[in-house]
Amino acid sequence: MIEENKKVEMKREIGLFSAVNVITAVMIGSGIFVSPTTALKESGSIGSCLIIWAACGFLSFLGALAFAELSTVVPRSGAEYAYLIEAFGPLHKYTGRLPAFICSWICVFLLRPAEVAVIILTFSEYFIQPLLTFMPDICPESLEDLRKIIGLLALGLITFINMTSVKLFVKVQNIFGICKVGACLIVIGGGISWLVSGKTELLADPFKGTSTSPGNIALAFYSGLWAYDGWTSATIVTEEVKKPEVNILRSILIAVPIITVLYVSMNLAYMSVLTRDEMIVSEAVAVDWAKKVLPPWIAILIPIGVAISTFGCALSVQFGISRLCHVAGQEGHVPLAFSFVHITRMTPAVSVILQGLISFICILVGNVHALIEFASFLTWVFYGLAMVALLIMRKTKPDAPRPYKVPIFIPWLVLFIAIFLAVTPIIHEPSLKYFFALIFIIIGVGVYHLFVYNQRCSKLSRKFTYFIQVLCQVAPSEIHSD
Repeated sequence: MIEENKKVEMKREIGLFSAVNVITAVMIGSGIFVSPTTALKESGSIGSCLIIWAACGFLSFLGALAFAELSTVVPRSGAEYAYLIEAFGPLHKYTGRLPAFICSWICVFLLRPAEVAVIILTFSEYFIQPLLTFMPDICPESLEDLRKIIGLLALGLITFINMTSVKLFVKVQNIFGICKVGACLIVIGGGISWLVSGKTELLADPFKGTSTSPGNIALAFYSGLWAYDGWTSATIVTEEVKKPEVNILRSILIAVPIITVLYVSMNLAYMSVLTRDEMIVSEAVAVDWAKKVLPPWIAILIPIGVAISTFGCALSVQFGISRLCHVAGQEGHVPLAFSFVHITRMTPAVSVILQGLISFICILVGNVHALIEFASFLTWVFYGLAMVALLIMRKTKPDAPRPYKVPIFIPWLVLFIAIFLAVTPIIHEPSLKYFFALIFIIIGVGVYHLFVYNQRCSKLSRKFTYFIQVLCQVAPSEIHSD
């Protein structure tokens, strides 16, 4: 039973340290350990590659600052989704809310759960590496089955954590965040030791081979900026951050520069040990690097570090997208039941279960990279629209509380970057996958017209809502119980 007059809503459990960890958890996934090579390949030289990594960190920092301002004007979870509703919603009865709906349609039902599936499968790949020393004769088919089983068990665990309580999520994420930064520091420390010992021949001419092609440089920036994606993470969970008006900005000021330093330093460590050709063909750069630099008893920590990093990343991505789904339920963009909160755990349990189920299906399907490829470029479309939303609300909400304001050039710059990142893959590699993305959007427009704009509601949907409410012990948020 719920206590009389007790409000059913999610609680503010995420402090400054945890908000920093939420950002680092999503930004530091497997990429920096496995394949940070595209920027090097396209830039052509070590020196220009390091400059690009640093520049991408700075540009990501500017984007995060713009989102921090938006989080004070629109203090709701959901990040760009919430900002699109607030800025565009009042402009037109029909089309004003369509961008936000398409954002939720793509992120909730395709992009993020598929992303969680890919991250989980990467986790299982590195989790079983130490075990393979005890199973040298295992056949490829059995290995693939084992990989999927471990992935499904890991998915069940992160879904359980996110359903149970925000406090449990915070505790687990803080521990994993410290461990993954520790793995980064092992690589950096090994690189420093390597250079101090005088092995600097690979860095003798750092700008040799630098590409002068604007197309190659653009692709190098494209790769780097994708690696930094995740800087919006704290704004996705605004309603659960303590003192969000100050802690979101502070978490960005701490997390993004730290990650920039880690990324640049790790790339320097890799490039001081591995040749350009070795890095480009490597399937796991950090593992190959460790074999050359670290003693075996320390080198084994690298695949363990990748496993920890990917598990924490998947945990945070699911945590964030379930909050976007929760807000979309409040807005009527997904069934109402997904906005409900568990009456004792105060978590959006139904949204978490939905994300777990979709990711479960993606893992069973197997190769879900194509799903991400044909939709992931759209995330920068929504980032760009969020910058337009900031510019609009500077006009429509001039008196809204703003503890700080970014210089006006920042949203314009981020908007330009967003257009660049959305258009570049289409120009560089025209493919049918972009046509499929358009088809998926058109289907979303049809769903919006039938079920959101026309507000069609059937007896079946009401029965579904009641069934979910009873089965999952959830209730509408921000209400008083009788």
